[in-house]
Amino acid sequence: MTDTPNSAPPSTAAHLLAANENPYPPLPGVLERAAAALQTLNRYPDFTTGRLVAALADHLHVPPAHLITGPGSVGVLFQLVRSVAGPGDEVLFAWRSFEAYPEAAALAGATPVPVPLADGELHDLAAMAAAVTPRTKVVLVCNPNNPTGTAVPPADLVKFLDAVPADVLVVLDEAYREFAPGDTPDGVDLYRTRPNLVVLRTFSKAYGLAGLRVGYGVAHESVAAAARAVGLPFGVSQIAQDAAVESLAAGPELRDRVRAVVAERTRVQALLRAQGWPLEESHANFVWFRLGEHTAAFAAACSAAGITVKVFPGEGVRISIGEPLANDAAVAVAGAWRSRGA
Repeated sequence: MTDTPNSAPPSTAAHLLAANENPYPPLPGVLERAAAALQTLNRYPDFTTGRLVAALADHLHVPPAHLITGPGSVGVLFQLVRSVAGPGDEVLFAWRSFEAYPEAAALAGATPVPVPLADGELHDLAAMAAAVTPRTKVVLVCNPNNPTGTAVPPADLVKFLDAVPADVLVVLDEAYREFAPGDTPDGVDLYRTRPNLVVLRTFSKAYGLAGLRVGYGVAHESVAAAARAVGLPFGVSQIAQDAAVESLAAGPELRDRVRAVVAERTRVQALLRAQGWPLEESHANFVWFRLGEHTAAFAAACSAAGITVKVFPGEGVRISIGEPLANDAAVAVAGAWRSRGA
């Protein structure tokens, strides 16, 4: 599954800030590459995603056999969980975190085991390690975390990985890592010496290819092969494959766009804190409002202003960083809400 707007229909909304989409268009050369792929729509895509795998292997300095591609990183996640967990098994994750995690467990027939976040909206890694049982097959760590935007400190993550039994698969979901390169450990570096660690990444967020659905995982060969074996045949279109390869070649432009999003995130958080909002520092491309019983009312205020936001009933609202005009509109709604003493 993917994040979808749920505070106003997209057709009537002026500002779409619900799905953590990149506000910028695809990187230079990507549209041209995608358009060229349209000429072969009568053909099936490359079943092996060979050119994309080769480009990723070169980009990450990993063996091609260690790569899993799929329809977004969430598609790879579902493959991984299905390949190792089933009825009677457990899939462990922090909560609140990415809403696809319990669904991936349930679809595999396994039992979802949520572990509450610690103070500061952080993964409670000590509690997660203590919750591992002989039935635990997969542990999911979202870093930075969706929807809270918090990041696990590198030393804490390493300590946690060392504590998890070697026969338990740890999936490190780094969908938002590009927005926090100095704040989070590099999962690919960590995987190299940990056979039970898988790293998920996506082209949907920083690369701006959300509409094409292409992501990947990095895992040791036996894990990667098992995940590929349960994947959907032809799950990544040729347009998506070609666009992703072209995107990898646009390194400087990607860094410029990420810097622009991070600068806008910093500006938005400063404005919100000046209004009195007690925000945790976001390391992603969104801001989290812990609202509890006021969630629905705040979401309704956003909807009335033509802004879609991601609503987690009874918990809070996540607002993506979009264009400055859209961000200013969201800040104005938040300011009006605070001024009413809500």
